[in-house]
Amino acid sequence: MTHLTATVVRLKLSLLRNGLRQSAGRRAAFVASAVVAVLFALLQLAGLLALRGHAHADAVAVPGTAVLALGWAVLPLFHPGGDETMDPTRLVMLPLRPRPLVRALLAASLVGIGPLFTLLVLAGCVLSVAHGTAGYVVAVVAAALALLACVALARAVATANVRLLTSRKGRDLAVLSGLVIAVGAQLVNFAAQRLGSAGAGQLRPVADVLSWVPPASAVAAVRSVSGGAYGAAAGQLGLTVAGLALLIAFWARSLDRLMTSPDGSTVQALDAGTPDRAATGGARRLLPGGRTGPVLERTLRYVWRDPKTKAAWVTSLAIGLIVPVFNALQGTGSVYFACFAAGMLGIQMYNQFGQDTSAFWMVALTISTPRDAYEELRGRALGLLVITLPYATLVTVLTTALLDDWARLPEVLGLSFALLGAMLATGAWTSARFPYSIPQEGHKNVAPGQAGLAWISIFGGMVAAALLCSPVVALTIALHASAGGDAWTWVLLPSGAAYGATATFLGLRLAAPRAAARLPEILTAVSKG
Repeated sequence: MTHLTATVVRLKLSLLRNGLRQSAGRRAAFVASAVVAVLFALLQLAGLLALRGHAHADAVAVPGTAVLALGWAVLPLFHPGGDETMDPTRLVMLPLRPRPLVRALLAASLVGIGPLFTLLVLAGCVLSVAHGTAGYVVAVVAAALALLACVALARAVATANVRLLTSRKGRDLAVLSGLVIAVGAQLVNFAAQRLGSAGAGQLRPVADVLSWVPPASAVAAVRSVSGGAYGAAAGQLGLTVAGLALLIAFWARSLDRLMTSPDGSTVQALDAGTPDRAATGGARRLLPGGRTGPVLERTLRYVWRDPKTKAAWVTSLAIGLIVPVFNALQGTGSVYFACFAAGMLGIQMYNQFGQDTSAFWMVALTISTPRDAYEELRGRALGLLVITLPYATLVTVLTTALLDDWARLPEVLGLSFALLGAMLATGAWTSARFPYSIPQEGHKNVAPGQAGLAWISIFGGMVAAALLCSPVVALTIALHASAGGDAWTWVLLPSGAAYGATATFLGLRLAAPRAAARLPEILTAVSKG
């Protein structure tokens, strides 16, 4: 068993070493990430040590440990390919029993930047509440138990969901990492501001509950033993040990089931009698006729199925909601921030042909006249409007409700619709004039050598869209500046909607002839990835 543990640890080290040998860029990225992670952990350690002796030090340390464990739990769901040893199916053909393998994989989990970062933060948590000899002794035990609980939690989650995480649905799930990070960052910022104004005592009720939830209960045990509550400390340490044991047992059971039960590659799927949803779907009857309907449906399928397109949409939807809503919740926002949603979603119209990659040749074969190009662009714009129009309206209404500024709702909606129409217009033109390829593999969204085209397309189009909206903005300013003009701001809603629709129509009309004339150039540009 000791031999197996040493072998798996050496395997983990070999995977890290061989990965760094692939390229100098990968080595530089690893070193940079390691330095940043360690420096950030040291800053957290210093901050927690500065809380020693503070009345509410445990109110920070205990919830901090729980948040750290939560991070370990969700990490495998959003980064399934980060560590090859997280996939135990690679060891299925080896004569290994689950329990020795669990011990070996648990030891291998302690190798890496993540465990080092966690250990430093946990050291700060336990030392911030430790006092006296007994407190320091329990602090060492508590930090070790909490670290083991974190890595065991990550392994248990990864093993229980490994078949999902290694499938296409799992890769699509990883797309949500951007959303989680964006929302989490805003929540942390919001919580930090609230704590800065109200003090760490606001966390006291949360800390009291988490004191009995592993692995945060390990840190709470240090606080209890430092205060002389040895019975409570024993109970909290016992809960941590029990939680760790249950995690390991669940992990071993999942591992045994995973390595002995058949999967989809060995069991024939029984799909007889399953109706064809594509043939029976009634939603198609609602699509426009001619070329526009199929193009609209294809656009929505790209949003739902293509990983890069889905990632862009998820990010835009999240940021478009987070910026106005969180600023409104913090009391520092304005109802005009709701226009940010229309701006973020309008960006999706840019580089429409790039998402087709080399398959654009099939689209190009169906375009022979500017009319065909117009219907192609119109279908794509309508596909975007199906999502962007109701979402921008929802964000605007929600922001207005949070700020209780209903008088400005019509004008903000009008500005949002005008901005959305302007961005659809400029997006259609830049899609035909500055197309670029989006690589399907890796994390890059622009093919090498086309970064300049991407910058011109996106930022040039955004500036042009802002200039196109200047008449509606000028009308808004004029109404607020004139005496009694506030009574007429409702006019901005229909005028803004009409202006946006007109801008979209003219933009598509102007972009269609250019797209029809540049089909070979567009195909060459979008096929480089």
